[in-house]
Amino acid sequence: SAGSLAVNAASATEPWRVILVDLSTGAWETVRRSVSEVPGKGYLSTPEPIDFATGSGEATVAHAFYYPPRNDDVTLPEGPPPLIVRGHGGPTGAASPAFSLAIQYWTSRGFAVLDVNYRGSTGWGRPYREALYGQWGVADVEDVVKGAEAMVARGLADPSRLAIRGGSAGGYTVLAALAFHDTFTAGCSLYGIGDLEALATDTHKFESRYLDQLIGPYPERRDLYRARSPIHHIESLAAPVIFFQGLDDKVVPPNQAEAMVAALQAKNVPVAYIPFEGEGHGFRKAENIRRALDGELSFYGQIWGFEPEIPSDARVEVMGL
Repeated sequence: SAGSLAVNAASATEPWRVILVDLSTGAWETVRRSVSEVPGKGYLSTPEPIDFATGSGEATVAHAFYYPPRNDDVTLPEGPPPLIVRGHGGPTGAASPAFSLAIQYWTSRGFAVLDVNYRGSTGWGRPYREALYGQWGVADVEDVVKGAEAMVARGLADPSRLAIRGGSAGGYTVLAALAFHDTFTAGCSLYGIGDLEALATDTHKFESRYLDQLIGPYPERRDLYRARSPIHHIESLAAPVIFFQGLDDKVVPPNQAEAMVAALQAKNVPVAYIPFEGEGHGFRKAENIRRALDGELSFYGQIWGFEPEIPSDARVEVMGL
């Protein structure tokens, strides 16, 4: 308005902020920052855009951002680092290289992070996004698996310490990757989906027919919903999993996580479950966000045999370990 433009902007090392640009001069000023203070540059990992082969038959390329571990206060151990593969939500959303404290939490603690834009992600053209139509639970899962394997092949990740994490639709990708592949040695599902059929019949009105395009019409293709649901393939899921769930979630109700936890407990697979009162689909309270990150780090420490520096009350109980 009146010769100026408001823009929401970020970079790999600068958090989101609203800036006001003077269109006549190009000068700009910050109106509001999303984060008041950021760590120094010595603690910040910068993402590297990476492509890797995926799919079967005709060669297909998927995309990701790779973050190496970075903390100038410590000497990193020799050899490839543990890797956390992130699957974004949506599922037709996208991973962004914009500054993320949630990613820097891990890289400053010695982890590498691979943030995957699997087939179906926005930002790579319509054919790439539409490659997920009818293939959710297949194409996205294959891409996160191939991404992890590509990082191992390039010497950028330790094959014995590969974790996959994601929330919502990304949580489904986590559970499906663990149920249908044996690449990952640990997983973290945040308000994720274990039963696609339950989601189709129990989700909120706005997304009530979303799965028809991503999987197939329900109930006509009920066979696909069951075939791609991790809850029906517990026999092949052997990696430890931690679940975080808001008890007020109306998009992916708590019964999704609870059913997966009960099934894994019955099989004696190491599992942890952290519910949050007063949280919905995605956590909003700072103390719960921190509790989830520290709890996840505690979980990896117990699974992979190291002692993380976290508050004593952040340690989680891993059942069956």
